[in-house]
Amino acid sequence: MTYVVLSAGFLAVAALIAGGALVIHRRTGGPADFSWQAVAIATAVLLLLTAVFDNVIIGVGLVDYSEEHISGVRLGVAPIEDFSYSIAAVLLLPALWVLLGRVQTRRRADAH
Repeated sequence: MTYVVLSAGFLAVAALIAGGALVIHRRTGGPADFSWQAVAIATAVLLLLTAVFDNVIIGVGLVDYSEEHISGVRLGVAPIEDFSYSIAAVLLLPALWVLLGRVQTRRRADAH
């Protein structure tokens, strides 16, 4: 299995969960405290940190990838597939925030 296939699987699951959370949030008129601007800033910061630290750990030899398992596209010495985990994180974390926030809201309403 290549890292591209593995990364695509992670991204697909993250996108499905994020899409489901977005649909639920819109249909139920969830709280308006969700900020796309905050998600965009977090995405940029996380991708920048991934670029810096992946290049460092690969550059010093802590981690290496066999060429037959990666796409060959690199940003510096880091394979582009490494960035998919950062993207999955910024899809999943806000989605879980929305979904778990709904659970907490429902629990508080049931307790009263």
